[in-house]
Amino acid sequence: MLGTKPRSFGFAGTKDKRSVSTQRVTVFKQRASRLAALNDKLIGIKVGNFCHVNDPLVLGQLQGNRFTITLRSIIAETEDIVRASATALGENGFINYFGLQRFGSSSVPTHFIGAALLRGEWKAAVSMILDPREGEKDVTKNIREYYKESSDIEGTLRRLPRYLVAERAILNCFQRNPGNYLQALLAIPRTLRMMYVHSYQSYLWNHAASMRVQKYGYNQVVVGDLVYCKEQETDKEMTSSLLEFEDGSDNVISDDIHLEDTSIADLPEVRNTSVKVINEEDIDAEKYTIDDIILPLPGSRISYPLNDIGKIYHDLAKKDGISLTESVHNSKEFSLSNLTGAYRKVFQKPKDFEWELLKYRDTNVPLAETDWDKIAKSCDAINARESDKAKQIKPQIDCRSETDKHDDEIKLSAGNEDAKGNKGGDIQIEEPLNATKTQESQMALKLSFTLPSSCYATMAIRELLKTSTSVAFHKALS
Repeated sequence: MLGTKPRSFGFAGTKDKRSVSTQRVTVFKQRASRLAALNDKLIGIKVGNFCHVNDPLVLGQLQGNRFTITLRSIIAETEDIVRASATALGENGFINYFGLQRFGSSSVPTHFIGAALLRGEWKAAVSMILDPREGEKDVTKNIREYYKESSDIEGTLRRLPRYLVAERAILNCFQRNPGNYLQALLAIPRTLRMMYVHSYQSYLWNHAASMRVQKYGYNQVVVGDLVYCKEQETDKEMTSSLLEFEDGSDNVISDDIHLEDTSIADLPEVRNTSVKVINEEDIDAEKYTIDDIILPLPGSRISYPLNDIGKIYHDLAKKDGISLTESVHNSKEFSLSNLTGAYRKVFQKPKDFEWELLKYRDTNVPLAETDWDKIAKSCDAINARESDKAKQIKPQIDCRSETDKHDDEIKLSAGNEDAKGNKGGDIQIEEPLNATKTQESQMALKLSFTLPSSCYATMAIRELLKTSTSVAFHKALS
């Protein structure tokens, strides 16, 4: 529509695909009026709030996200249990796992592919990307089966959906270089192909975090733990965020998302991240708390905990046939020893945490306002004021009987008393006139909070609901 290249656009991070999200975007040498005109053509997207800036946004600059999440149809023995759970999440936080999005939602987890790449098993990695997958849509599954049976590259490419970026890149390369599996893997856009390795880093981190909690619990710092030095307290969050993006990647892996070839290597290099190992003196001085504990994403410039948790990294990688310090092949790109590495907090508390219990009957009534709803409401209010100024307002005559008026006044007064006396965060949602009144009243919990970049709201919800986030569990639900 604009006739400009995708690289002209800049953004600080990716957003959840299945959400209503708002983010800042920069575009090079475009007029605001031309961008605003796109609102009549775009479907599912609105642009606005234009201003001129000197520098473009780049991946890795994102410092956090604000979430508003509504959990509907909540079932609990008492409302007090829900209130206590929500309060505990705000006060205690959650284990800062990498979420399910990091590993993909198909029957072939992306860290499986990452492990094959780290072992130098190029053909196996290509097969995992191309082969039929359990639970996939029949159309896509049939295309995969067709290629596996026929090896017809041209015919498969004609039928293959464009959002299967990795698959198309491999097959296009096979047309030029048949049987060159490493070259085919390198043909995948860099952002995507590096995510396979990053997902394996995340897999190791998640496992180490689980073992850390299982062995030492939620509330004690132990000798050998890693923390950021207190002297760098002001810089550690930004440094960690940039390092995680540089090597751990803040992007989310999805089976059907198109990723542009944005090089992680182009990001600013972050140096001198000062990390220390907890000793007996630190324990006695109570200088650090459980909120300070960090664990590494494997790489060449990180240290491992000097306790049982450090050994877990090496044992798990060895079980997968992978060395954390040496590469078994000559492709530096698919080697942990060639990655910088990063650190990540084990426990994360949501910031600016708010929650409220809602009661509703009609499932079609939205329980949370989006930014666009607020903008539209503001525009409607402005238009209404302009309309009022432009015409004379005639007095309205109430033809109801005095008894009807009195009844309404009593109802309104009672409603106001409920609103004033309700301090527990419970709100009754106003139903539209045509709402179905036969439906039973249901309970919803609305949460609003801010998380640093690369932290997953799904992991906060996991802690709240005490439910699994595995692929198998979610497939069983559906």
